[in-house]
Amino acid sequence: MDDPKRGPKRDPKRDPKRDPQRPVGLTGLWQAFDEARFGGGRTLNLRVSLPTADEAARRAEAWLREQQVATAGEVLIVTGRGNNSDNRVSPVREAVIRVLHSLRRRGVTSGHQEHTPGSFVVTLAPMQALLEAPRRRREHTPPQPPAAPPSLDLLGDETRILLRNLAERVLDALGVTDRDPFMEGEMLRQFGVLAATISPDLRGAEREAALQRALRRTLDDYE
Repeated sequence: MDDPKRGPKRDPKRDPKRDPQRPVGLTGLWQAFDEARFGGGRTLNLRVSLPTADEAARRAEAWLREQQVATAGEVLIVTGRGNNSDNRVSPVREAVIRVLHSLRRRGVTSGHQEHTPGSFVVTLAPMQALLEAPRRRREHTPPQPPAAPPSLDLLGDETRILLRNLAERVLDALGVTDRDPFMEGEMLRQFGVLAATISPDLRGAEREAALQRALRRTLDDYE
């Protein structure tokens, strides 16, 4: 009951100093741990934007490919539990699981594990694994489009040098002694694989700079 001298009695659950969007209790504690461990740059939160299953799959694949180039170690993907979905099974979560298994076969990730019922910790594979991933007939993902530009002459000198250095490392690792007949084809293959890791939103010089970062990171893996 309100005290007329002290004003209305304050409900501690409606403390104006408390952010209503901020989780409390154990949920807030675990979120604080996740923020400290992964940070915003290594966390993909699909639960916030409520994408469709297909959208979530596309976003998760594109993000993980970019993360493989940008960072190493572990990243976090938040899908939500699916409490409001039919049969309490999240279609977003199931779609992301399929993507994770596919990307492991293609050398983008090296594994994943359930972090909470609504999130996954994903371990990124080294760039070397991306280049050496075997092609599997059971993979249902459409093949990558042909490498563009069709001529590597359209790339800058530094990019072509990096591509050539990488092609040499890969051919050496395969035990190829006479590299010249295979060099151009291998450079085009590396270009096609690494171009898939770059955001399609980048254009011109930004896109080529991103390709150079991917090349340098891959070369580091071969050292």
